[in-house]
Amino acid sequence: MDRNGRRGGVEESGFDEDPNPKYDKKAPGEDVMSIERVFDMQEVPSWRRQLTVRAFVVSFVLSVLFSFIVMKLNLTTGIIPSLNVSAGLLGFFFVKTWTKMLHKSGLLRQAFTRQENTVIQTCVVASAGIAFSGGFGSYMFGMSEAIARQSDDTSGYKNPSLGWMFGFLFIVSFLGLFSVVPLRKIMIIDFKLTYPSGTATAHLINSFHTPEGAKLAKKQVKALGKCFSLSFLWGFFQWFFTAGDDCGFANFPTFGLKAYKHKFYFDFSTTYIGVGMICPYIVNISLLLGGILSWGLMWPLIETRKGDWYGANLPSSNMHGLQGYKVFIAIAMILGDGLYNFFKVLSRTLSGLFHHVRQKNALPVADHPSTESPKQLSYDDQRRTQLFLKDQIPAWFAVAGYVTIAVISTIVLPHIIHQLKWYYILIIYVFAPALAFCNAYGCGLTDWSLASTYGKLAIFVIGAWAGPHGGVLAGLAACGVMMNIVSTASDLMQDFKTGYLTLASPRSMFISQVIGTAFGCIISPCVFWLFYKAFGDLGSPESTYPAPYAIVYRNMALLGVQGFSALPKDCLLLCYVFFGAAILINLIRDLAGNKVGRFFPLPMAMAIPFYLGPYFAIDMCVGSLILFVWERVNKAKADAFGPAVASGLICGDGLWTLPSSILALAGVKPPICMKFLSRATNVKFDQFLNS
Repeated sequence: MDRNGRRGGVEESGFDEDPNPKYDKKAPGEDVMSIERVFDMQEVPSWRRQLTVRAFVVSFVLSVLFSFIVMKLNLTTGIIPSLNVSAGLLGFFFVKTWTKMLHKSGLLRQAFTRQENTVIQTCVVASAGIAFSGGFGSYMFGMSEAIARQSDDTSGYKNPSLGWMFGFLFIVSFLGLFSVVPLRKIMIIDFKLTYPSGTATAHLINSFHTPEGAKLAKKQVKALGKCFSLSFLWGFFQWFFTAGDDCGFANFPTFGLKAYKHKFYFDFSTTYIGVGMICPYIVNISLLLGGILSWGLMWPLIETRKGDWYGANLPSSNMHGLQGYKVFIAIAMILGDGLYNFFKVLSRTLSGLFHHVRQKNALPVADHPSTESPKQLSYDDQRRTQLFLKDQIPAWFAVAGYVTIAVISTIVLPHIIHQLKWYYILIIYVFAPALAFCNAYGCGLTDWSLASTYGKLAIFVIGAWAGPHGGVLAGLAACGVMMNIVSTASDLMQDFKTGYLTLASPRSMFISQVIGTAFGCIISPCVFWLFYKAFGDLGSPESTYPAPYAIVYRNMALLGVQGFSALPKDCLLLCYVFFGAAILINLIRDLAGNKVGRFFPLPMAMAIPFYLGPYFAIDMCVGSLILFVWERVNKAKADAFGPAVASGLICGDGLWTLPSSILALAGVKPPICMKFLSRATNVKFDQFLNS
């Protein structure tokens, strides 16, 4: 659900979407059948009537559900698939059920429209997106004492608390919305950018509101509901066997105890089976390859150098020991992949922008009419353009909003994060609109949001500027400011594209995004706080919720401040090798073309199990295998119901985290510990009991 992310898969690069989008600017078959002629007899409600109370009630309920799901994914692996299908489907189901009941009782005043469905979709995705861009699994939690201790960093920390988290998010989360509003016509109408995720979401919503689509949606909701129930009950059943450390099905040594020690096991997670069904096959295979390369080959070899490359008495969690190799080599691959894709998307952005400007001889202005003749446009495009330009958002409003929030933020943020000086923030806000435009434009061309890459750039620049006294916290906080601006900018433009294709007003889209963001700024910190209080070992490598990106981001900040002195012996050489390998693999993928390049692994995905281990990749490959077999047996059914089944598995297990957190807070312990021992250990254990 990339907030990158919100509609994106792996936290770093949005891997849930195909990097080679299949969606065309023109919907398939548009020449044969006009989508808008199907809805010709339906009145398009005014922007005020699109913003209904029931829409925001449903949005709030779904926001809580999806915030739990995204938070759990954030704190376990950082891999967040696109949940647009489930958000759109559940929004449609809840309001359709609501209106049907009111219709039967004769109390229905306003029919449920696709515009209202789009408002729900936008609000839910904006809200749940804060669970990602809020940095609860990355930069924000990276400031904490727990992560500082793991990184052997004594430069300072700031532990989470609801007060400052609310304040920080409310100050930084809205700025990006105002930065690109004046460019909506340029991006959507003049440049006709594709925005593949926004286009796909619009086609989904349009299909729900046709008679045939409504029947299919009803069946999809039924399938989602069954899988949701099974997944929730499976989570509940597993809880009974987790009374101690390393207990339960999640620690089942599927391939033997030695393989289990190196993180090769199937942990029965319905969440990651579902994620595997949504993510492309190459993502799941890349994750497994990364796990085999690191935990199957590299770490056992480096362990043999114990006492030579690093101290023999160092604990496994020490950053100057084996843990340092795991973290910094993963960082090198992430930076190599991110840097390559940054320049790739930036070059495409500048090339496309130059092409568009040269064609028109001037950059179009948001409030000016398009130079394209109506005769050149299809009926659908004429209808959509007419309604999209009807409800204008004045440019002065966007500029005034940006300047006002920037001034407030520059004054208030240094009081929340003392190490983040006002002049650091001012510099970020001067450059942020240009970077937000680049990200929104690049996302429209490629569907890749580089929000986390811009965030890392802020970590290194501000961290190095601030120096050893407060540079780590300043860099992490600057990352949050930058990520939120560029992420929400591309998200809003995706939503404008969805609104354009469903005839939803830009005003209703903007207001829905603002309300959804406000929901997220309240819900996400509360959800994180529940995890933080319920699970005392949150962020620990051995925890159920290791928050892998928190330590990665913290060590990036350390690298920016301390330089290479933070690395253990020969780690720098290995980092150079893997940094170069990430760039080389990406280059080969692009030069080989889609036909051959699609078989090359994704370096970003390979890097994640370097720190965590391959256990979740095995779950995801099981999900891929299920989908692969289903497609071979009945492709049409797999295409229609696969996303719904996957969403049900993710949502059910994700929702179980709420009661499990409450039980942990209440001090209720599971009654049974199911643990697996070797034969020799079991014999000793039996002898001890008998004695």
